[in-house]
Amino acid sequence: MIDYLAVLSIFIGVCFFFAGSVGLLRLPDLFSRLHALAKADNVGLAFVAIGVAMLESDLINSLKMLLIWLLVMAASSVSSHLIARHALRGRKPNE
Repeated sequence: MIDYLAVLSIFIGVCFFFAGSVGLLRLPDLFSRLHALAKADNVGLAFVAIGVAMLESDLINSLKMLLIWLLVMAASSVSSHLIARHALRGRKPNE
């Protein structure tokens, strides 16, 4: 039963990655694209990490997966913020 839940969790994570990629291609401006990528990738990676942690029999490896997810979540948020801040500074006031 846990294997099915793990595969379902990984599948949901992949769907979030796919939705973020579609958002990158379809959304009109940089800020919307950054928002879609940052949120969808963080949630997608969370589902994938939880699914892999359920499949892993060792607790240490499961905790490592969750720690990697937390570090990627922090790095993604900070990098998206810095890119958006740099893009906003380069615009004219009336844009």
